[in-house]
Amino acid sequence: MHTTDAPWLSIDARMKTASIDSSHPGFYGDPYAAYERIRAVAPVFYWREQRLWCFLNAADVGAVLKDRRFGRELLPLPGQPALEPEIPEHLRAFHAFNRASMLEREPPVHTRLRNLVSRAFLTRSIDRLRPRIAALAAELLGQMRPAGEAELLFAFATPIPVTVIAELLGVPTAMAPQLLAWSHRMVAIYELGKTRATEDAAEAATREFSEFILGHIAERRRSPADDLITHLIASEAAGDRLSEEELVGTCILLLNAGHEATVHAIGNSVKTLLEQGTDPAAAFADDAATERTVEECLRFDPPLHLFRRFVQEDLEIAGVRLPRGTEVALLYGAANRDPARYEDADRFVPSRPTPGGASAHASFGGGIHFCIGAPLARLELQVALPALFRGLPGLRLKGAPRYKDAYHFHGLEALHVAWP
Repeated sequence: MHTTDAPWLSIDARMKTASIDSSHPGFYGDPYAAYERIRAVAPVFYWREQRLWCFLNAADVGAVLKDRRFGRELLPLPGQPALEPEIPEHLRAFHAFNRASMLEREPPVHTRLRNLVSRAFLTRSIDRLRPRIAALAAELLGQMRPAGEAELLFAFATPIPVTVIAELLGVPTAMAPQLLAWSHRMVAIYELGKTRATEDAAEAATREFSEFILGHIAERRRSPADDLITHLIASEAAGDRLSEEELVGTCILLLNAGHEATVHAIGNSVKTLLEQGTDPAAAFADDAATERTVEECLRFDPPLHLFRRFVQEDLEIAGVRLPRGTEVALLYGAANRDPARYEDADRFVPSRPTPGGASAHASFGGGIHFCIGAPLARLELQVALPALFRGLPGLRLKGAPRYKDAYHFHGLEALHVAWP
């Protein structure tokens, strides 16, 4: 083993292992430097603190995402009963939510849930939300403009996605602060340095959130409306419907995923564009330029860096033997900076043509678990970012942005900006 000049990172090339202090600002502030040091000697490595085999290269990450021998849950062997994980008493509500969430399930359950949700979610054209997103951005910019400065996550990056997903589902937007509070407490459980207090907070938030959603579902059963919850209630395929638990789990999943990652995507994108001195007029010259810029922002500094899978059978991949039941991690941020996939991978190029199309980067995952909300997230970025730079000409950073100590979601603590 050798220790690098970074005190939070040591690498054993022979054993393909690394020790990373994920709570050190040298890592969560710039994980890309660590990725490249490890990639140079062990593109698949064992992260000792997390007890995870991790994949860094774009080709490996893409292959695992599409390989059915890896899954979000460990499935029973043929002819054996279903595996029932041991659930701590203090996390029963949270685990019940996970079991009803398509994100945590594999076929056939995942297939059934995703098909039912897709019928409600994807048949309602996402692009029809473009005028509403534009109007919301204009409203927020009008409120911000006289002050000459703002903390952008609070004033702009957060209100857009949380308002849009609440309106789409049919949840009162006045509930936005409470929805955010519940969501933040729930997703904190995925952070690498979680504590018992984190788990207790997530459990309490899950119970409160579920009770609220149950009440709202009951109201929509009595008084249907033109919203996603009503469509989910009515969603049916091959005579099957979502159960009450699945309805609750789906609504919470969509509310959480519908804003958490997008808030950080907006913040990270603005930070990148300002730090790189990007010309907004060129970056957002037309729809095609805007799409390329958004995809490059998502590639260059994505909000989600780590996604887990279980190995369903003994196998060998990328020179590493993985027994059934092994948990592995796909490092999206590393895959997005893979020099084998991208020329000058560490350079931000808004006009960069993405190999293989816009979905070539790993930021929305891949395979059967490809992010169902990707079209909405892309639309929000494609509308919000040009609106921001056109609405606040001369936008600049006010102080150095700092990332949160929360490696799972790679995002900023705050983003202070100013304009003439």
